[in-house]
Amino acid sequence: MRLLRSTDLALRLLMRLAATTDPNPTTRDIAAAMDVPYTHAAKVVAELQHRGLLTARRGRGGGLALTERGRTASVGAVVRAFEGEGDVVDCEGTTTTAPCPLNSACRLRGALRNAQEAFFAALDPLTLEDLISTPTGPLLLTISRTHTATGSS
Repeated sequence: MRLLRSTDLALRLLMRLAATTDPNPTTRDIAAAMDVPYTHAAKVVAELQHRGLLTARRGRGGGLALTERGRTASVGAVVRAFEGEGDVVDCEGTTTTAPCPLNSACRLRGALRNAQEAFFAALDPLTLEDLISTPTGPLLLTISRTHTATGSS
């Protein structure tokens, strides 16, 4: 299974916020440090804020901060939120594509649905704290400091 770019960014953004010692980094700071377009980071931040996983304040003294819900959220729940829980394959067709001729008797859709659920289930017990434990958390801080020291922000 391949994650959407926004799912990957959401997870990395949450990990960076969980590991950072910087008070309230901005979306622009995070986008620069992660080398992603600001507009893409802003969309992901808006979705994470909408889901109550982080707060985003504008202006002087503003920035991003994890909420308690964000710290304890299941990684599986975050991935589900961004990926959706729909079918892995489109058996029904759309207005421009015909439905699969095997649709009524196909076993593939069920097998793929089971595999997708196993993927989510493997991520369900994990939290951000699990993801940023050593060696990842300290590495995130090192990368952040290196990026800031080189003036890339």
